Amino acid sequence: MPLPTISTPSFELTLPSNGKKIKYRPFLVKEEKVLILALETGDTTDITRAIKDVLKACIITRGIKVDQLPTFDIEYLFLNIRARSVGETVKVLVNCPDDGGETQVPVEIDINEVQVVKQENHSIDVDIDGRYKLRMKYPSLDQFINNNFDFKDEEQDVFKMVAACVDMVYDDETAYDDFTEKEMIKFLEQFNSAQFREIENFFDTMPKLSHTFKVTNPNTGVENEVVLEGLSSFFA
Repeated sequence: MPLPTISTPSFELTLPSNGKKIKYRPFLVKEEKVLILALETGDTTDITRAIKDVLKACIITRGIKVDQLPTFDIEYLFLNIRARSVGETVKVLVNCPDDGGETQVPVEIDINEVQVVKQENHSIDVDIDGRYKLRMKYPSLDQFINNNFDFKDEEQDVFKMVAACVDMVYDDETAYDDFTEKEMIKFLEQFNSAQFREIENFFDTMPKLSHTFKVTNPNTGVENEVVLEGLSSFFA
């Protein structure tokens, strides 16, 4: 007689980027092993790719292309899957700002309270010179990997990352959306510092995984407000 199949519960969440509801399941022991092995290597690329593989296995809703999801969707998804898999709290050590970070305090965080924060002044349309605008798209996980780990030239990395995130250039009459990476990099190299800062503002204000809480320094008695951002802050 064959062994029985163990049923796995499913859960639902809303993607921060587009408001779409998706179903997912907790990761299994075999998938947790993949994550543990990646963590043991200490290599960020291995860890990121392991997270992507686990997400592909755990997302139940059809048609979700993990490779194309914005990074903050990936982080939010993984954090929630992790909560349903191994526990809804994580223990982290935080530095107390009032003494320059010399004191570390252990804090237990409820994952359900961690959200993707969107800034009010954020826009996907970047005004270049009053005439032309850039319509931006959020970096995917693959773009994050490629542009942060695979290149040698830091200055060229920046242009490659930005070029990968430009969806189109447009004015009141024409939209330019048929260009190569090389053509876009050459276009970006024409920008002055003020114009390029407008693009940097898109990345600085884009949605991000964030949690704000207060912690008291046991040595000084001072209450500090601490902000954790990005998946690595909650990866435990």
